Amino acid sequence: MTETEVPEDHPRYASLVTRHRIEAGVETGITSKQGLIAQGRGEAFDYLLGERTLPSADRAARAAAATLLAADRPVVSVNGNVAALAPAETVNLADAVDADLEVNLFNHTDERVRRIADHLREHGADEVKGLAGDGEIPGLEHARGVVDADGIEAADVVVVPLEDGDRAAALDAMGKTEIVIDLNPGSRSPQTADVPIIDNLIRAVPNIAAHARDLAGASPEELRAVVDAFDADEALGAAEAAIRGGSFATPDNS
Repeated sequence: MTETEVPEDHPRYASLVTRHRIEAGVETGITSKQGLIAQGRGEAFDYLLGERTLPSADRAARAAAATLLAADRPVVSVNGNVAALAPAETVNLADAVDADLEVNLFNHTDERVRRIADHLREHGADEVKGLAGDGEIPGLEHARGVVDADGIEAADVVVVPLEDGDRAAALDAMGKTEIVIDLNPGSRSPQTADVPIIDNLIRAVPNIAAHARDLAGASPEELRAVVDAFDADEALGAAEAAIRGGSFATPDNS
């Protein structure tokens, strides 16, 4: 069964579609095999969240939008899972906040970077960074720290969805403001982030873009007020409480 063959009235429609997208990403060389494991781990946390965007996650998405709109050089980092799951939505977000897109991979190969960049262009991106590899994230060994000098290395705000904790810590050490999307509030990445969004990527990315469009006419002072009102610890705590109090009583968890 392919993504297009999944009946829309299936109670697990959204989950099955995302699984097919990750599977297709592996088959086309966009997503690493480890991405399959990461997807399954995230889905387990999403079950416990009730597969919904918590009010705290929505506030985080709004703070993320304000942070990006106020940034001088925002960059949205894209890995294989992001490219497979939400390519058009990620391009739309970058457009909404005037951010660069940059491919940045844990399991880095030049071929995967090219494939992901092409995939993003097929979904509307005009320019995709990550191919030059003329910059670095200090403290990360081998290709994990390779970035573009005029991209992530020069950015003041970086969206790092589904990234690894070491990279998040290294970006923090560089003084970057980080917006992290992750379903596990205990993971190192959201624990490090200035704006942790504990939500499913496929909900969070379009939600940030929607908030960005709502805030498009806001003054710098209004954007700052939105950011200042956000409490990262509260967002992490609310997500942890929801997960600890969650159950697997969602419809037909198959």
